[in-house]
Amino acid sequence: MKKQSIKVIALLAVASMTATSCDLLKDLDYTVTPDPLEMHGDSVAVKVDITFPEKGIKKKAYADITPMLGNTALKSIRVQGEKATGNGEVIQYKPGGKITYTDVVAYAPDMEATDLMVTGKVFKGSKEKATIEPIKIADATIITPYLVNKDFKVIIANDQFKRVTPETMLAQINFDKGKSIVKPGEMKDQDIKDLEAFLANAQTNPKIDVKGLNLTGFASPEGEEDKNNTLSTDRSNTGKEASMKVAKAAKHEGAQGDIYSLKGSGEDFEGFKRELQADKEMNEDDKNLVLRVLETIKDPAEREKAMRDMGKTFTYLDKTIFPKLRRTEIVVNYDKTGFSDEEMKMYSVSKPDTMNLEELLFCAALYTDLNEKLRVYKIAEERYPDDYRTSNNVGAVLYMMNKVSEAKAKFEKSNAAKDNPIAKNNL
Repeated sequence: MKKQSIKVIALLAVASMTATSCDLLKDLDYTVTPDPLEMHGDSVAVKVDITFPEKGIKKKAYADITPMLGNTALKSIRVQGEKATGNGEVIQYKPGGKITYTDVVAYAPDMEATDLMVTGKVFKGSKEKATIEPIKIADATIITPYLVNKDFKVIIANDQFKRVTPETMLAQINFDKGKSIVKPGEMKDQDIKDLEAFLANAQTNPKIDVKGLNLTGFASPEGEEDKNNTLSTDRSNTGKEASMKVAKAAKHEGAQGDIYSLKGSGEDFEGFKRELQADKEMNEDDKNLVLRVLETIKDPAEREKAMRDMGKTFTYLDKTIFPKLRRTEIVVNYDKTGFSDEEMKMYSVSKPDTMNLEELLFCAALYTDLNEKLRVYKIAEERYPDDYRTSNNVGAVLYMMNKVSEAKAKFEKSNAAKDNPIAKNNL
C-alpha cells in the first residue's frame, strides 16, 4: 500500500474564491489497498483509507470525492465538516478523522494501463467553492488473477463498521413571551432530567466522550426584529447557565467547562412554518394565508402588522404556535465507542441479538478459524437475509472449506438479493 496527499485548488474561473477555497479542505492522506490494484474474476475491488489531519476540513464545508480508474468513475463519497448539513461522513474539525472507502467495479481493458486517481468538488453552503485537482493515489491494475484461474480467490464483502461514531443528545428549554429567564418548572421537564442522567452516565462511561454542547436560542416571529435578535441571544446565554447547572448536578466535569457554542438565531420562521403545517386545528385556508404573508412580505414591521390584522387567526397563533418557538435548543455532541473485539466475540456467542449487521460482519472477520467465521456469518445471514453481503460471505467461507456446491448456492442467493459484482466474481 502507498500513501498520497491531495491539495485543493481554487476554481480558476472565479478569482474571488481563491482566498477562501484553499482553506476549506487540505492535506488529506490516501492509503490504497492493494497498491497496485488487482483484478479478481472480472472485477476490481478498491479500498482507500482517507485520513483528515487536524483542521483538515472546515466546519461548514463539504466535499464530494470521486475516485477514477481509467475512464470509469467509481462511486462518490461525501465528507463534511461537523457543522455542515447533509448525510455525508462527518469529520471533526479537531482532531480530524479517518474514513474507509470501498467499491467494486467491473474490469475494463483500459484499467490495465491507467492509475487510480481522485478528483472532486468542495462546497460551502450550496455554493461550489473549489475543485480537487486530479491526483494519482495507486498504480494500474494487475490482471494476473484473471489470467491464472488457479490463483483465484473468493471475495468477502466488506463491513462498514465504525468503532467510534458521532452521536447527539437533544433537550430544550422553553421561555415566556419576551423573556429569557429560565423558569424553575422547565428544569423539571423530562428532557432536562434525561440530559442530567445522560451526563451522569457519560462521566463514568469510558465509551461516551462528550465533545461539546451547542445551544441555539430562538424567538417567535412577532414583535420587533431587533429585540427578537437580542432576545434569542439572551436565551442561548441563560440556556448555557441552566445547562451548566444540570452538568454540575450530574457531576460531569467536562460539561461545566469551556465546551459550549452559543448562537442567537433570531426569529424562527422555519420552525414557525414547520409547526404551522403540523397543526391539526387550523384550517388549510388560514394556514395558506399565513404562509403567503410570510413568503411575500419581506419587511418585518409590515409582516407583523399583516399577521396581527388576521384577528382570531393571530390569537390562535399567539396561544398555540408561538410558545413552541420561544426556546433554546441544547444539542450534546458526543462520540460513542462501540464493542471491543473481545466483546463482539463474546456477544456473538451469548447475545448475538445485541449486535447489528456491521458488527456481525466485522466480528466474523476477526476469526481465523473457518468454523467460527462461518458461524457468525450465518447469524448475520439469518438476521439480515436481504443484505447481499451476508449470503456472499457465507458462500466465501464455504468455498474456503472446499464446499463448492454449497458455496455456489450462497453466491446465487447473494446475487438474487442484489445484483452485485462481488457475488458474480465468486461465481
